[in-house]
Amino acid sequence: MGRLFVVNLEGKIYSCKHCRTHLALYDDIYSKTFHCRHGKAYLFNKVVNVSLGEMEERMMTTGLHAVADIFCVGCGSIVGWKYETAYEKAQKYKEGKAVLERYKVSGPDGSNYWISHEAHVGGSDADDA
Repeated sequence: MGRLFVVNLEGKIYSCKHCRTHLALYDDIYSKTFHCRHGKAYLFNKVVNVSLGEMEERMMTTGLHAVADIFCVGCGSIVGWKYETAYEKAQKYKEGKAVLERYKVSGPDGSNYWISHEAHVGGSDADDA
């Protein structure tokens, strides 16, 4: 394995809660209305310092999508997923965007999100569809 190249962001930053590697900027949030099986999740236009897992088709609350899990390059923790393909026309806006699960990242103010007991246990997706 070669030397790890990590992008350092400036501004309001979301980072891996385990190793503090920078993942995204507050300004790159597309939507805060997403949910995952552990609670809140945010859709970002751009994320950095992640590696992609294998693409797979998943049935989510808004339909079938081709997605790939994303992992922090600093520690290998899964931090969310990336939408590769949305099969329904109304969901095409998600393609190429990434979701960071809020409980797996620290917010710009250093805050962490804790799993609520009411968190959805089914498939992950937005609640605004």
